[in-house]
Amino acid sequence: MRAYQDMVFSTAARLAGNDTQAEDIAQEVFIRAYEHFSDLRASVTAGGWLKTVTTNLSLNYLSRYRKRWRFFSEMRPATEDGDTDAQELEWEVPDTILADLSAEQRCAIVDAALRQLPDHQRMPLVLYHFEDLSYQEIAIKLNVSLTKIKTDIRRARAALLPLLQSGGAGRDTLDG
Repeated sequence: MRAYQDMVFSTAARLAGNDTQAEDIAQEVFIRAYEHFSDLRASVTAGGWLKTVTTNLSLNYLSRYRKRWRFFSEMRPATEDGDTDAQELEWEVPDTILADLSAEQRCAIVDAALRQLPDHQRMPLVLYHFEDLSYQEIAIKLNVSLTKIKTDIRRARAALLPLLQSGGAGRDTLDG
C-alpha cells in the first residue's frame, strides 16, 4: 500500500478534482486490493492494476452525479456556425512557462490549475494526458460523443494555459 498510495491518490485527485473525494476513492481502491491481495502479492502488474481500478472507480464515482451536471458544451453547438464536428487543435505549452521550477513545484502548479477546471473539461484532459487514453477510449469511458471529448479537451487546454501562465503568482508560496 505504501508503495502505491501516492500514485493512487494523485490519480484519483486529478480525476475527481477534490481531495476529499480522492481520499474516499483511494480507500475503496485499497479495500479492493486487500480483497485481491493473494493475487496481487507477487504480481509484477500490481501497480497497473491499482491505476486501472483507481481510474475506473473515479469515473464511476463521478458518473453517479453526472445527471446533476450541466455540460457547457451540451448547451450550445461546438462551433459558432453550428457545426458540431469540432476541429482537433494542437496544443503546445511553451517550455518556458514552468521551466525555472523544480519538478515538485511544476507538479503542484499543474495540479492546482487542473483543479480549477470544470469536471467536464478536467476529466477528459487528465485521461488523455495523464492516463494516455485515446479520444475514442475517453468517449466510451465517459459515455459521451467523440466530438464532445474533442471539444472539452480543446476548451480545457485553452483554459489551462492562462492558469499555468499565472501560476507564477503562486510560486512564492511554493518556494517556502
